[in-house]
Formats: sequence, structure tokens, C-alpha cells
Amino acid sequence: MIKRYLILTCLVLTIFLASAQNTEQDSTAVLPDTDLAIDTSIDYDELFSEMELFLDSILAPRSFFLANLSFNNGYFYSFNRTTNRIEMRESYIMSPGLGYYSKSGLGLTISGNAVNDGQQLNLYQMSISPSFDYLKNRKLAAGISYMRYITKESLPFYISPLQNEIYGYFVWRKSWLQPGINVNYGWGNKTEYRKREILYRKLVANAVARGTIRVIDTVSVLITNKQSIVDFTTAASLRHDFYWLNIFSDKDHIRVSPMLSLNAGTQRFGYNQTTGTYTGVTRATLAYNTGTKSISMVEKFKLLSLSMYLRTEYSIGKFFIQPQVIVDYYFPANDDNLTTMFSLNTGFMF
Repeated sequence: MIKRYLILTCLVLTIFLASAQNTEQDSTAVLPDTDLAIDTSIDYDELFSEMELFLDSILAPRSFFLANLSFNNGYFYSFNRTTNRIEMRESYIMSPGLGYYSKSGLGLTISGNAVNDGQQLNLYQMSISPSFDYLKNRKLAAGISYMRYITKESLPFYISPLQNEIYGYFVWRKSWLQPGINVNYGWGNKTEYRKREILYRKLVANAVARGTIRVIDTVSVLITNKQSIVDFTTAASLRHDFYWLNIFSDKDHIRVSPMLSLNAGTQRFGYNQTTGTYTGVTRATLAYNTGTKSISMVEKFKLLSLSMYLRTEYSIGKFFIQPQVIVDYYFPANDDNLTTMFSLNTGFMF
């Protein structure tokens, strides 16, 4: 307990003292008479050495298997049989996953997305994702991954027609405040696009035939005669990781990672990812907001949103749990710009 508070106190004092230095003063000057006392009985070298060893252990390349399960809130456009209306509804997405990541940087992840469609739990999508992460330099982290989606036929709700995505990221880890950038490029084919379009038009036609809505009241989420089914987004971010060691045992720790992200792109269709991917230090993928309320008709590359993340992690031995809160301000929306998303990711690394 004492060690936990000492680590936090030392970090705060280090930042404060570093920012308060004045090069014009004599380096031999004594501290003024204050109520702040330094406990000389504590071995601060050992304290910081322990933190350094901990960071070395989790940053060092290693091979591991990952089994995880995440829950995220997302938004779906569907036809409500009770009210006979097309409406956007919020629902929790459950995403189980399995992965293997080699200390060489190569990795492979298989995951699925399931949601309660009003009648049952519907495993509507599977994905497979090979990846490579550069892990040999503690000063930076970088990686690239490809994701292929396999989507179930005849879904009662709209999802993105994008079937393929390439994602890349870079994080500069040497500085206290870590800058990063990530890019995401997704594409699909016209067949998948037409399936989504036909489904959506059927939902609209049924509702119009019942007289429950007028055509001008519907929300357009697709564009006819689309020549290319592509989307591109990028995000610039700033983050810092805070650690507390040995909370309940000598094999556990807590990590708190606040992050601010500015997002831009052509978000015409929305992306299929959830925010449940394991984002540990060795796999420093930058999480970003997907599944927001708005699917924009933005044709040109432009500023999309400002997102604030607060991700926490408790890890003990091979088990981890990661609660996360995302607050996203979506610029193109005329109203209801603010979206709050929650996720919980848990699993085992072995």
C-alpha cells in the first residue's frame, strides 16, 4: 500500500520539480524551509529501479497466446416490429477473440461480433486479422494489420459493407506525453454494398407501406450507384500511461491511460471494428471510436471528431480486465454531437 502511493508521489514530485527549475540559481542552493520533508529511510533508487524493471519486462518482445471477451455499446439501424418504424437503437456488442503474437512481431487474431437482435444472440460477423508489430525499440511502437470480415447473410439491421481493412499505427514512447498517429483504410465490393442497400430499402418500403413513416423522415445511410466502396480515416493522439505496482500481490499492477485523439477522414459507411482489442504496452495499437451514432455522408476528407479516452487496466498474473470510457464529439452532426461509449475487455495472456 505504501509503495503504491510512493510511486505516484515520486512521479508527481519529479514533474513538479523539473518544471520548477531555474538555471540562473546556484545549483548548490539549499531548499527553503517548508513543511515538505523527504523520508531518508526510503531507498528511492530502488523504487525507481523497480519501476524500470517492470517496464522492461512488459515492453520486452515475447510470444504469447491471448483469449479475450469484450463488451461494447454500439448503434444499429433496424426495423422495430413493435412500433413499425425504422429506428436507431443502442445495443451491447459481445466480441470473443483468440490470438497468437510472436516475439518476432507477427500475430494472428480471430474474433467475432454478436448482438441481441431482439429475439436471440446473433453472431453476425467473424473476422481474421494477421498483423505485424515492431517491438525492438523502447523509444517507439509501430505496426500494421489487415482485417477480413465474414458477415452473416440476411441480417435484420444495417452494418458496414466494408469487408477489408488495413490499419497502421505509430507511437513515440520516449517522451512523458506520447504522441501517436494511426490510419485506417477500408474497402468492399459492389455485391456486398447492394446487399446492404436492398436490405435497407426493404425496411423503408415496409414501414412506408404501413403508413408509419414518410420517405422524407427516413435516415439515409447509403448512396446509390456508388462507384467505389472505400473509407479512409486517420487520427493524431496524445497519451500517457500511469502505473501502480503490487496492489494486492507482487504479481499485479494497475495502468491508467488517458488519451486525446483528433480524427479526420471520409466516414461514409462506418467501420466494423469494436474497441475491445487488447491494447497492452507490447501491442500499442491506438484504440479509436467506431460504431458511433452517426454514419456520415461525407464524401471528402475532412475533420470528423474529437475523442477523449480513459482506459484502465488491472492485471494479475495471466489475467487482465480493461474498462474503458470514450467521449466523442462528432463535428459534422447538426445536433446530438456528443456520444459516450463504454467497453469492458477481459481475458488471459499465456
